[in-house]
Amino acid sequence: MAAENEQLTVGVVRETGQGERRIALVPKLIERVSGRGLRVVVEPGAGAGALLADETFEQAGAVIGDPWDADIVVKVAPPSAAEVAKLKQGTILIGFLNPRGDPEGIAALEAAGVRAFAVEAIPRISRAQAMDALSSQSSVAGYRAVLLAAEKLTRFFPMLTTAAGTVPPAKVLVLGAGVAGLQALATAKRLGAQTTGYDVRPEVGEQVKSLGAKFLDLGIEAVGEGGYARELTDEEKAEQQRRLTEAITKFDAVITTALVPGRKAPVLVTADAVKGMPAGGVVVDLAGESGGNCELTKPGEEVVEHDVTICSPLNLAAEMPAHSSELYARNVTELLELLVDKEGKLALDFSDEIVAGACVAGKEEGGE
Repeated sequence: MAAENEQLTVGVVRETGQGERRIALVPKLIERVSGRGLRVVVEPGAGAGALLADETFEQAGAVIGDPWDADIVVKVAPPSAAEVAKLKQGTILIGFLNPRGDPEGIAALEAAGVRAFAVEAIPRISRAQAMDALSSQSSVAGYRAVLLAAEKLTRFFPMLTTAAGTVPPAKVLVLGAGVAGLQALATAKRLGAQTTGYDVRPEVGEQVKSLGAKFLDLGIEAVGEGGYARELTDEEKAEQQRRLTEAITKFDAVITTALVPGRKAPVLVTADAVKGMPAGGVVVDLAGESGGNCELTKPGEEVVEHDVTICSPLNLAAEMPAHSSELYARNVTELLELLVDKEGKLALDFSDEIVAGACVAGKEEGGE
């Protein structure tokens, strides 16, 4: 960590994960971070995936160099074992760290003496909305999922009236009405599809309808904590699947976004449901990383079953690196401004529920 009178440095690293094109800080946010009294060091080529040249960072006031020696390191994906080894003791790390799904990774950060802040662990409260990276990236994924569905579907999304006759609009069902699901509904509506949304939380029905979509009411509710759905009982799951299976067969495209934090994703689209869908239909499963919402999903792959294409992309946000990086950089900058005072000094207040909630390693060092 920087000495008492030294300027704190923020290191922006180059992501090494396969297909990861995002970057944790973009040039247009450098000035804002620098205005906080922080020196920004960007790894050479860090912005290449998002088509951001090193020169654009230098012009914004950053230095191109070794970011791993910085006091604060910001990144997108969880660090690999080799990357953890590059972090010095006392470093503050900010990024998607998967604390629920990778406890070994968090333990490695603890052992390395790193104080880690997971953006997905930030409490979803109104004061933290500008830091909500889960929402910003889910919004990108929901948009992209609809484009993928439209590409794979064998028919038009919008209704078309031609000299050869009228083509009816595609019927699109979105399962899960969180940020990704609502964005998917809005995007499908813009493309002219007939849209329907479903969620086990009845209170989101009005949000679905506000986007011009119908709300599929199966009569099963599962209101949980923190804006998430609770896990259904075995009896509720069986009845939900029976009703969903019947409903799904009436749709041309199904986009699934249902997740339960720390648990395997619920199976909502059964093999029988896929079998009953129209030939040429599409399922885009955004829950692949947690096992998938479709029984026939193969995470990270595209398969065809019963003449229906099932896609399970694992990182759609990385396919739109320009805007996803910009949105994520704003989330990171907001968090940085909470952790560092206006004089550019580290000011970790663990009585703040955002700071305490986001810190997944090294909290004991900083006190409660």
